[in-house]
Amino acid sequence: MTDKLTLQTEREKVSELGREMLEQGLTKGTGGNISVRSGDRVAISPSGMDYTEITPEDVPVVDLDGNRIEGDRKPSSEIAMHTGILRERDDVGGVVHNHSPYASTFASLGEPVPASHYLIAFVGDEIPVAPYETYGTPELAEAALEALGEEYNACLLENHGVVAVGGSVDAAFEVAMMVEYCARIHYQAVSIGEPNVLPDEEVDTLIERFAGYGQQH
Repeated sequence: MTDKLTLQTEREKVSELGREMLEQGLTKGTGGNISVRSGDRVAISPSGMDYTEITPEDVPVVDLDGNRIEGDRKPSSEIAMHTGILRERDDVGGVVHNHSPYASTFASLGEPVPASHYLIAFVGDEIPVAPYETYGTPELAEAALEALGEEYNACLLENHGVVAVGGSVDAAFEVAMMVEYCARIHYQAVSIGEPNVLPDEEVDTLIERFAGYGQQH
């Protein structure tokens, strides 16, 4: 019998959702990364490893400053972004970073996605854009934090991809899915004509309704 892993459940979740991210088309290859917080410890995707091969034992555990505590593999190159968000946002228990194609298209345009679909309320009144910074740098972490602020659950990373957050990593993963869905709908809508954008008051109502009904809709 093997010894119980530190943050075993959290490491299992990182392993599981990495494969799900591939299956849902949110990323390609080894792109993207996932983290799960438990107190002052974080389970995070290992760097440069095929998602289909990641086991819970492969998932490193770090502290909120990014120092490795357990695991033999190197943590994700985006560790600064994950730990920075988790330090600053007490409401966040999980972070999902991905390169989903429709959202990444708007990221490459440097254009936020407006409220052309009601499910934007998973994120806020829009999907904002963080200005471009080189991947894996403290500057990118800071840009993402500034774009998210306290009110957004996701942002686009210019010329890069998406970062999504939630009270749990499952919630963050659902936000990532909704970001890609809303980006796809908006892309299709602007390809045909001029989409109707919901007013801020309606988006505020939707955000409240989602929260009140556990985001069941």
